[in-house]
Amino acid sequence: MPTKSHLLAVDIGGTFTDIVLYNLETNHIAVGKVLTTYPDPSQAVLSGVSQLLNDHNIDPASIRQAIHGTTLVTNTLIERKGARTALIATEGFRDALEIGNEGRYDIYDLGLVKPQPLTERRLRFGVPERMTAGGEVLRPLDAKAVTELCKRLNAEGVESVAVCLLHAFTNPRHELDVYEIVRDEMPDASISLSHQVSPAMREYQRASTTVANAYVQPVTSNYLERIRAGLSEAGLDAPLNVMLSSGGTTDIETATRLPIRLVESGPSGGALTGVFWGRQNGFKDIFAFDMGGTTAKAILTHNGELSVISVSEAAHVHRFKRGSGLPLLVPTIEMIEIGAGGGSVAHLNNLGLPAVGPESAGSSPGPACYARGGLDPTVTDADLLIGYLNADYFANGSIRLDASAAEKSFEGLAKELDISTTKAAWGIHQLVNENMAAAARVHAAERGLDIQKYAMVTTGGAGPVHACGVAERLNVRTVIVPPIAGVGSSFGFLLAPISFDFTRSYLTRMDDVDIARLTRILGDLEREGRGIVTKAGVPGEQIRVTRSVDMRYLRQGYEIRVPLEEGEISAESLRRLEKRFEEEYFRFYGLLCEGVPIQAVNWRVVVSGPTLEIEGKALTVGEESKKTNQPHGSRSVVFDPDRGGAQTPVYRRESLSSSFEAKGPAIIEEAESTTVVLPNWWARVDENGCLVLNKA
Repeated sequence: MPTKSHLLAVDIGGTFTDIVLYNLETNHIAVGKVLTTYPDPSQAVLSGVSQLLNDHNIDPASIRQAIHGTTLVTNTLIERKGARTALIATEGFRDALEIGNEGRYDIYDLGLVKPQPLTERRLRFGVPERMTAGGEVLRPLDAKAVTELCKRLNAEGVESVAVCLLHAFTNPRHELDVYEIVRDEMPDASISLSHQVSPAMREYQRASTTVANAYVQPVTSNYLERIRAGLSEAGLDAPLNVMLSSGGTTDIETATRLPIRLVESGPSGGALTGVFWGRQNGFKDIFAFDMGGTTAKAILTHNGELSVISVSEAAHVHRFKRGSGLPLLVPTIEMIEIGAGGGSVAHLNNLGLPAVGPESAGSSPGPACYARGGLDPTVTDADLLIGYLNADYFANGSIRLDASAAEKSFEGLAKELDISTTKAAWGIHQLVNENMAAAARVHAAERGLDIQKYAMVTTGGAGPVHACGVAERLNVRTVIVPPIAGVGSSFGFLLAPISFDFTRSYLTRMDDVDIARLTRILGDLEREGRGIVTKAGVPGEQIRVTRSVDMRYLRQGYEIRVPLEEGEISAESLRRLEKRFEEEYFRFYGLLCEGVPIQAVNWRVVVSGPTLEIEGKALTVGEESKKTNQPHGSRSVVFDPDRGGAQTPVYRRESLSSSFEAKGPAIIEEAESTTVVLPNWWARVDENGCLVLNKA
C-alpha cells in the first residue's frame, strides 16, 4: 500500500480545467491543464486527473486528499439551467423576490431591467403562519395547508423547494415543521430551509439566497456525485473536499446541502494564492489579479488579510453594475469582477465604440485561433496577433493556435473601425487593460485604500499577459508572477483550511445585550461548526474558532465587521468590542457619530482546521531544466502599433535561475501562461522562483 503522500487540487474554469498534484514529501508540483468539457464538466476533471497521474507514474492510492473548486453553481445561475423550484413563504410575503429592496441600481436608466427571480410567480406560495421578530409564535402553522400545497407542487413537477418563513432565523420551528411535511409528501424533491442556508435578517436577501440554493442543489448534487464516483473508480480512495467562497473547504455532504456556498469557489483559490506569494516576497498589501478564460477578478488585502463579506451578487443583468444581480447572503472573499477573460468577445457597442464581453467563447467553440469553430474576435486572438502568445506553445503545446483564423476574426471589426487588423487587436488589448485598471481603481477608492502602495500578484492563464499593462495604468510598481501562475486557483486550494462560517442575527443595542442569550447563540454556532469540521477529518485539538460581529450605529443601513475576542462574553469584553467598532468606523469613514447608540446585527463564528505549511523556495515544478538564462528565441511583438512589431527576446521560464535579470521588452513563456514584460520594466527571478517585475 503506497503512502498517502500527495494532495490533488482541481479547478474548473469557463475555458480550462486546471489540475495540481503536490507531493508532501518532496515538495514537487505536477500540473495539468485541459479544456473544460460541456455540458458535463466532470468529464474534463476525470480525464485530466487520469492523464496527469499516468504522465507522472503516480499511484492514485497515494493521494491523501482531493480538493475541488467549480464554476458550476455560478454558471447554473447565469444560464438559468437549474431545477424547477418552488418557494414556500409566509402568507403575504411570496412577492418579496419581486419587490426586492425597492431600489434602482441605475437611477438614470429608463429602460432598466431587474434580474428575474429564479422561481416564477406561479410557483411562489404563502402559507398561514407567523413568527415574531423575537421568535414567538404569533400564528401557528397551518399544516393542512402545507400538505395540500405539496399536492399542487407534485402536479407542477417541482424538483426543489425553498422554504423561507418570516423571522425563521430567530425561531426555526415552523420551517422544520414544513420540512417534515414536504419530505413526506415529496420524497424525491430537494428542500432548502432559510434558517440553515442563510440565518440572517433582511427578508429579500434571505429569500433570494434560499431560492438560489434550492435552484442549484439537484444539479450540484448530481455533479459532485459523478466526480466522487469517477475518482473512486480511478482508484482514489481519498476524501473529496470542496472549495467554499469564503476561502475554506468542506466535505462533499455539506457542499451538497449548501451549494450556494460554492458560488465563488474557484476565484477564492486565486485570492489565497495571491496572499501566499505576497507574504513569501515580504509584501502585506496585495492586489491579487486573477484573469482566466472568461473573467478577471480583483482582490485587495487589508493589513495583510483577506476581507470576507456577507452579501454578494450573482448572475448580473449588467455585468459591472452593482445591484443588478441576485443578492446572496453567504460569506464570500471580497472580490470584484473587473473585466473580461481571454475568451471574451470583442465587438462594437450600441454607440459604435469598441467593447469587450460579457459574451465569451469559452472552451467550445473557444477563440477563433483555437480552430474549433469559433469565428468571433476575442482577447486571446488579439494577444496572438500582436505577438504576445506563441502559437506553438500554448497550454504546454496542447493547443496549436491558428494565427490566420485570429486575423480573419478581426477583419470585420478592423473594417468597421477603418484600421488594420493589427491595430484593432492592439486596441482591444489596451481597452481590456484600461477597463480592468479603472474598475480596480474604483474598487480600492471605495474602500479607502491607496492601490499605488500595493504589490500585484497575478494568476490565471491570461493574468501574466496583461499584468504589466494593468499595473502601469494603476501606477503599481511591483508585479509578482508566481510559479504555476496559470493554475493559481488550483494551487490556492491546497492552502485552504477545512472550515465553515456560521451566522446568526441577534439585533441588539450594545447597552442592552442579553449576555446569557448571546453566549447560548455563540455556543450553538461553535458546536455546529465543530461537528462539520470534525466530520471533514480535522482532529478536535487542531480546530480553531474565530468570532466577529456586524455592527453599526443605530438606524444605519449598513454594518462594519469587527473581531470579537476569545473567551467568555462579559460586560468588559463588550465594551472593548464597542471600542474596536469605533476604531474601525473611524478608519473607514473618518468620523464618529458621537452620542448615537451602537447596535450589533449579526454574530459570526468561523470554525477551521490547520492550514498547509508550504515554503515557497522549497517548491519544485515539473522536470528539472538546464538554467541557461538565455533567450529561447525571438519574435515580432507589437508594443506600439505605429512602429509595427519589434524583435523581442523570448525566454522559457524553466531555464531561468535566481540570478536572472533582464530589461523589457521581453516575453517569458511557461507551460500554463505567458508573461509579457513591457518596455521600461525589469524582470528578475527571486529565491522563491517568482518572476518579479518592477517599473524602471
